Amino acid sequence: MGYFGLLILLTLWTVWLAPPRESSISLVLIILITPLLFPLRGLLHARPYTHAWTSFLALFYFILGVVVAYANEDERLLGILEIVFSIMLYAGAILFARFKSKELRNH
Repeated sequence: MGYFGLLILLTLWTVWLAPPRESSISLVLIILITPLLFPLRGLLHARPYTHAWTSFLALFYFILGVVVAYANEDERLLGILEIVFSIMLYAGAILFARFKSKELRNH
């Protein structure tokens, strides 16, 4: 839920809710969405290693959400939603990696 929530939120935010004024939409989408696409295959195939390093990726989006929520009053709600989705992604990825690796060790 956190991964796809973050992916959808960032896409809607950039394209429709608050498009960037000073840079192109496509450039912002490439910078924000491309890192999320790298772990997609591993996440869909339930690979614990991919979930583990995706948790580090979630920290980038957490920091970005904190900066937006603090610095930009107009987009504060969107920043808070980004924080929530990135925390969900982080927690879900870490917990999945932990339990899946234990399961694989026991077999």
